[in-house]
Amino acid sequence: MRRGSKKNQEESQHRIDVTAADCADQRLIRFLAKDGSTYYGDAILPSGVTDIAKATQTRVITGHIFGKHHVTDQVAEVRLLLAPLVREDVKTVRCLGLNYERHAKESKMPLPQYPVLFYKPVTALAGPFDEIPVPAPAQEVKGLDYECELVAVIGKEARNVPEAEALNHVLGYAVGNDVSHREWQLKRGGGQWALGKGFDGWAPFGPGIVASRLIKDPQALMISTKLNGKTVQDSSTDDMIFGVASVISFLSQGTTLLPGDIIFTGTPQGVGSGRSPPLWLKNGDVVEVSLEGVGSCMNKIAYANSKPRL
Repeated sequence: MRRGSKKNQEESQHRIDVTAADCADQRLIRFLAKDGSTYYGDAILPSGVTDIAKATQTRVITGHIFGKHHVTDQVAEVRLLLAPLVREDVKTVRCLGLNYERHAKESKMPLPQYPVLFYKPVTALAGPFDEIPVPAPAQEVKGLDYECELVAVIGKEARNVPEAEALNHVLGYAVGNDVSHREWQLKRGGGQWALGKGFDGWAPFGPGIVASRLIKDPQALMISTKLNGKTVQDSSTDDMIFGVASVISFLSQGTTLLPGDIIFTGTPQGVGSGRSPPLWLKNGDVVEVSLEGVGSCMNKIAYANSKPRL
């Protein structure tokens, strides 16, 4: 067998070769560097810090995130964190409704016997600090709401997987906001939720993707939302009706989950529509969703100026 050159041997000592199915211990980010270029990276965090949003430096990753890629020794300065995955790498955006017991109760709805599934278009995805654009049709009537959610990213193809093996197919976890307009979701959507949840930019997530091996139990994480600095949702993922492993196993029955599939796993109690009087989002509000061990996304509500064309 031919040996590699001395140069190649030296280079191999300064990088980690990984695949999405066998991810290195990393906090995957996609970012705009101070040199003006966009990269993937393995976030470098100070000791004791787990919020990826606080990353200012990262080791650059080369290659394809869902194929073979390399964590290099090149350190870059982070100017802005972007959505953790480029749109072209996302296959589907699946979402669950009524997946927290106390949220189902505040919604005055019975606990579902099976996961309640709906989809968002990939154009709904946005970065952890992007503005949330509210188009004219969604400004006609009140009803704009927030939903903090644990987001699971599939890293390895899954079909008919048993629950005991489901988490082996997870690349990692992020936090997201399933932005919703209750009027369009429940009344104007013809009985389907997707229209009231699928406007452009209505699924910000990030601030990165924490490798699944770093989060041993996705059912033991604190999850919360702050609205203009005030806590409005404060719960734990142990209140999920269907845990992450159960959800992945269920969704994979007869349907193949692909690397790059994103699953928003539902929101806990405290949404605006569950309050009396309702607490609706308005122009200029700042929504911060957080997940223990992952970090926070902070997004500002921004009304569009265009008039509706209905």
